[in-house]
Parts: sequence; structure tokens; C-alpha cells
Amino acid sequence: MLNTYTSYQLIARDIAKSIDRVEAQPVVKRDTEYYLDNITKVKSIEDFLKDDRLFKYAMKAHGLEDMSYAKAFIKKALKEGIDDSDSFANKLSDKRYRDFVTTFNFARHGNTATIFARAQKGTAEKYLRQTLEENAGKQNEGVRLALYFERKGPAITSFYDVLADPALSRVVRTALGLPDSFAAADIDRQAKLFEEKLNIEDFKNPQKLGTFLKRFTSLWELSNPTSTTQASLGILFGQPVEFGVSTNVLLAIQQMKR
Repeated sequence: MLNTYTSYQLIARDIAKSIDRVEAQPVVKRDTEYYLDNITKVKSIEDFLKDDRLFKYAMKAHGLEDMSYAKAFIKKALKEGIDDSDSFANKLSDKRYRDFVTTFNFARHGNTATIFARAQKGTAEKYLRQTLEENAGKQNEGVRLALYFERKGPAITSFYDVLADPALSRVVRTALGLPDSFAAADIDRQAKLFEEKLNIEDFKNPQKLGTFLKRFTSLWELSNPTSTTQASLGILFGQPVEFGVSTNVLLAIQQMKR
């Protein structure tokens, strides 16, 4: 098994081809074709929730697959829309719900909500990217987190956005060498430390974002060594494999120090 940074790079260096491979998978292809063929037939929130296949596809596209069972919750969000600052979706700290309601804005557009590109091709594109990340996570959760941060990073405007997203905050904590227990600290203290250690504008710069993710994947590898990493140390030092650190990781760390 390849180490975390190498696995991430194999996917990220040509993300379009990586997504093409996902799209060609038979199950993904069938589900995407069904979604694109049928989403414009949806004219109401009730239609949307009734077609379980369509609804689950859309939920997964927005990273909400685990909440597909909570139809009453989603119905409330869709009914109230996003135009009122006090609406249900706007008051939720998890911005994925607002994004979902923005895409399927029945409250504003009524029976024409699904004719827009964001509800059709836009959702299909999100589904493919989400599936790519999930597939990567089955092999290595660090790769999934890196791909997710690469996608979300440029849109981050505040470290409170990071703290509202468990995956983003886990990447930042790992990159800064902070223990998981730091997540239980006062939220303002966490945000202040992140601000002291990182420049949020760097996430908008592809090269600087790449350097940050290289650091993350290297430190992730130290705490979650892959079999290749473990074997490398066993060969080099004759120690049990559970103490392993790959030469690629050591080189990456040395480069970061320079």
C-alpha cells in the first residue's frame, strides 16, 4: 500500500481523470444517468422526498448521505429556504445544509427549482467528487481528508468555518501537530491558535495549499502508518513494523524543515 502523500498525489495531480474513472464505474454511471433523466420531473418538495433514489443521490452529492433518513429535518429546511436570515438552514452551523437548500430552492423557485444547472449537472459533478473521496477513504482516511480539504480550502473565510466542520478541523489539528483532545478546548481558543499558526489566505493559493497538505499527509502518516511505511522501517532498522516511518515521509519532513 502506498503512503498517504503518494496516494493523495496520484489522485490530485489529475483530478479530472480520477473523476472520469469514478464516473465510468457501472453503479455510479447508472445512478447518475437516472438522476439526470429524472430530476427535472421533480416539481415539489414532496416529489423530491418521495423518490428515494433521487433524494439519496442529491444528499450524497452534498456530503449529507448519513442524514438521508432524516426527511422531516430536510423538509423543514427546504420549506423555509434561505431568503430569511432566521430560516432553519441559515441558523444551522453546518453550511452543507444551506448549500443543499440553495441548490434545491423550492421556497424561492417553486416548481422550477430543478431546472437550474446547479440542480442538474452541478449536483452530478458534486456526486462524482464525493464518491471519489469516499472511495479513497476506504483505502486511507488521510487521503480522503486531504482531497476534501483541497476542495473546501479555497472557500474558507474564517477559522470558525474550519471549526464548524469536523473534517476540516481534523486536518488543521493534524497539520499543526495538535492532539485530538484539543477539539474539546474552548472554540475561541482553538480559533485563536489556528490564526496564530496559519494564514487563511494561503488556502486560496494552490502552491501554498499543496505545501500545507503535504505537511498534513506526512504527519498523518506518522500517526497512521500504512503497510508500506511499516515494512520500510522493519527493513531499515529491524524493528517491528508497528514502529515504522517511511523514507518518503522522512524526506517530506526534512523538506518542510528547510
